[in-house]
Amino acid sequence: MNGVELMDEWIAEVKAVLGVTAEVDVELLLNLARDAAHNVTRPAAPITTYLLGIAVAMGADPKESADKVSQLALARTGD
Repeated sequence: MNGVELMDEWIAEVKAVLGVTAEVDVELLLNLARDAAHNVTRPAAPITTYLLGIAVAMGADPKESADKVSQLALARTGD
């Protein structure tokens, strides 16, 4: 099983356990996590994606919100 298949399987299992039916934009989340990890601090990656999830659950647009947070993280370069 390759990495993509493993990730897809994992996502399906987690969604089933949590009762989540929403689609998961893996690329969007991984890009956001990368920006947080590389420009803030590594532990910021899971916290940032968690906060995005809360915002989306409250009605925020996932792509628009992820773009805003990525821009915020990228602006920290050089801090």
